[in-house]
Amino acid sequence: MASYTYPVAVPTGALTTSQIHLLLQSPQLIARRVADLTKMRFVADYLLSGRYSALGGGLFYDTGEQIFAADSPEAVSPGAEYPKTVLTQGEIAAAKTVKWGIETDITDEKISQQGITIVNKALVRLSNTVVRHVDSVAMAVIASKVASTFASPAPWTTAGKVIEALTSISGQRADAGTGLDLQTVVLKPAQYAKLIGMLVDDKALPREQGNIAITGSLPVDALGFTWVTTPFYTGTDPLLIDRDQLGGVADEKLGSPGYATFGGSGVETKADRHRDDKYELRARRVVVPVVTEPLAGVRITNTGL
Repeated sequence: MASYTYPVAVPTGALTTSQIHLLLQSPQLIARRVADLTKMRFVADYLLSGRYSALGGGLFYDTGEQIFAADSPEAVSPGAEYPKTVLTQGEIAAAKTVKWGIETDITDEKISQQGITIVNKALVRLSNTVVRHVDSVAMAVIASKVASTFASPAPWTTAGKVIEALTSISGQRADAGTGLDLQTVVLKPAQYAKLIGMLVDDKALPREQGNIAITGSLPVDALGFTWVTTPFYTGTDPLLIDRDQLGGVADEKLGSPGYATFGGSGVETKADRHRDDKYELRARRVVVPVVTEPLAGVRITNTGL
């Protein structure tokens, strides 16, 4: 008697031409393929950790809200009512979503000649292009909204000077009663490489687990701060931010037939069969990044990086 297993095993090895055509006709399989192939995620989603829904193509949000209530708590007797306070509101701002998209063609001839390779290349390139553009927009928004600066007491030539500068500005924001916790440092790739080399020379990184020089994983935690690098940050000075308070991104779900996303990648993909013996493969994201608390970030000057 034949035995059966469920679910059916996923095909391994090289896909046949028929299997590739079936994949391109399934939105969920395409979306999953994108999630499996590309490890490149949006730095915008990491630095702007708030999540908002953009209904009707726009978003209204409060900016510059107070972190604390206007009144102090009071002693409450057993069974007595709690004192009530009115929470102050920030200034109302508005933002409009933009549909960032790109498309390419995959012909039947290319599928026959190159197999799944041509599909993988197209999916990765389209997805990474959307990631690059959205992240560039988000970093430009952050750079334009974070106006405050802090001059490092000394150039960053040792781990000690780095931690002195970071703890100084973080402590100043905490002492001011803002409720902000600046713990994430954003650097350009060249600055990041220079800093990691300095930390390695000063033996300021963990020796095994968590050592960026060994694992190569990002972001990295060192000196009590989280370090992030992105090529889409065009500023010359490192940023120190509070990811929980800085802002967020608002995605608009259009509900368009045939589009799918998988695993929280943020990229929506779709493949349409064209009458001219080809597929039109596209990727998009309908989104707007917003900074709701400009004081949740500061540019650090005089680092020498």
